[in-house]
Amino acid sequence: MFAIPQLWIRVIGTVICLVALFFFVCPLFVGIRHVGCYAGALASVLGGIFFAVNPWVSAFLKKAWDNGTGHFLMCVGIGVVCLCCVLAVAISVGMIGAIHDKPKTENTLVVLGCKVKGTVPSLMLKRRLDVAADYLKEHPEVPVIVCGGQGKDEGISEAQCMFDYLTAQGIDAGRITQENTSTSTYENLVNARSILEKNGWAYKITLVTDGYHQLRASMIAGSLHIDTDGLSAKTSWYLVPGYWVREWLGVCYQAVFG
Repeated sequence: MFAIPQLWIRVIGTVICLVALFFFVCPLFVGIRHVGCYAGALASVLGGIFFAVNPWVSAFLKKAWDNGTGHFLMCVGIGVVCLCCVLAVAISVGMIGAIHDKPKTENTLVVLGCKVKGTVPSLMLKRRLDVAADYLKEHPEVPVIVCGGQGKDEGISEAQCMFDYLTAQGIDAGRITQENTSTSTYENLVNARSILEKNGWAYKITLVTDGYHQLRASMIAGSLHIDTDGLSAKTSWYLVPGYWVREWLGVCYQAVFG
């Protein structure tokens, strides 16, 4: 039977880890920093070290395995790694399903906040708004809530920026309600719920956000007794790995503490 030489396994593994490291580090150079980038970069570095110096690592692990305490700790470590892999796959399946979710009925549209550069939307926010504008044009009776306060480095609130962009796209200002005090997805949805209640609208919304974010956003909405459909915007390819890992952590946190 054909066998791949151990050297080639080490080389291929190291290259894969270096490519992964590139994807996790790339967002840092465009000012995007979050736990997903750091966690992914750390895992890539550790994986690269494992493959690059495998003979020494293997020798150390074999010695630890033959020791009673080391054997126990390695079994625990293997169990934790396996559990993490199972969770990552399960959450990813849920995230992919949420990405492909589509509005089933006409509900209030809620556009979740995202970075504003000065007074104009970032590329990520623009993509959300373009998806929202297309939907609103096709469904002229649907109202929309735009969510997001003003950060220290933003010229205007995210909600105001979204209002300006949508009205410039021909959306009637009377259809748009601004929620301009929130600083997180949870606050976006808590405040959006208050607007739904104030206007007597049903607690059934269509969430507009990036695809990777749909699952966790819908979980947060569910904890607030809001039913959701999804309308997903595309994310730049080089940002997806970091955000995807961040959502693994975020979904676990929401499931435990939400």
